[in-house]
Amino acid sequence: MIATLTSKGQITVPKSIREKLHISNGDKVDFRVNSNGAVEIVPINSSIDEAYGCLSSKIKKNLSIEEINKTIADRFKNI
Repeated sequence: MIATLTSKGQITVPKSIREKLHISNGDKVDFRVNSNGAVEIVPINSSIDEAYGCLSSKIKKNLSIEEINKTIADRFKNI
């Protein structure tokens, strides 16, 4: 698929890609540059309902907000 960059730095994500990534208006995406220099577009559209249960019951108690956020981000980065 080919998209054109506008003068404002915007690109329209083709419909077939939006559908495959399950993204729609208002959703966020993360642009990541991998070790080969290629850019990956990762959807950030998980709800709290989807996150429920992703943390093991064997984790230590009293995690900091930073530790919780990192654990959740690590769990969902390849979705």
